Amino acid sequence: MKKLDPIYFALDFESGKEALSFLNEHSLEGIPVKVGMELYYKEGASIIHALKKNGHSIFLDLKLHDIPETVSRSMRSLAGLDIEVINVHAQGGAEMMQAAKRGLEEGAAGEVPLLLAVTVLTSSDQKMLNEEMLVNHSLSDVVKHYGQLAEKCGVDGVVCSVSEAAIIKKETNLAALTPGIRLSGGEKHDQKRVATPAVAEEKGSDSIVVGRAIRDARQPEKTYQQIKEAFQHAKSVHHS
Repeated sequence: MKKLDPIYFALDFESGKEALSFLNEHSLEGIPVKVGMELYYKEGASIIHALKKNGHSIFLDLKLHDIPETVSRSMRSLAGLDIEVINVHAQGGAEMMQAAKRGLEEGAAGEVPLLLAVTVLTSSDQKMLNEEMLVNHSLSDVVKHYGQLAEKCGVDGVVCSVSEAAIIKKETNLAALTPGIRLSGGEKHDQKRVATPAVAEEKGSDSIVVGRAIRDARQPEKTYQQIKEAFQHAKSVHHS
């Protein structure tokens, strides 16, 4: 079975050429990466093939959310790319998550990619849930419910903010992958719920996603190593 890597570098670039050049120039060949909508919609499967050729483990972050049949067919197709991890929105419901899992199993040539379910985006907060989405439950209760639902559907883990990772670890047996990671003093940008690598580990994160903190650093490779070491050091201290 494929497994989550401790840290994924989010390839938030406008083109595949730019992403591949950045990895090459900053000695980041072969590190685990996250390919999101911007890059995948621009380049399609070619960027996945290029990254696999260079030895990268890939989290394809497309957050599928559609009717079950469409999601199942899409996952069947995407599973053939030999990616390690892919995700859906838990909001799509139980039938859709089960269809996603089924599609991955049918489409995988070898090991089945891990399926993650996004609980609540890190750009969302309680006010948005209540006023825009008309959800009258607390954010933590929503995350807990989606996590439990995902587990029943055979999903392997969730994507949630660091703030909610502890809830997921307490209420389910799922892995928790957390975006919104910054080194202390870093910019929050458009994410409302962010944390440092050490805090992420302390709260129960099994894996973290880091983008701008590495991409915009003066020394990206050094920053990547610092973040990786901070997360793994916290893990070793926590579990010793």
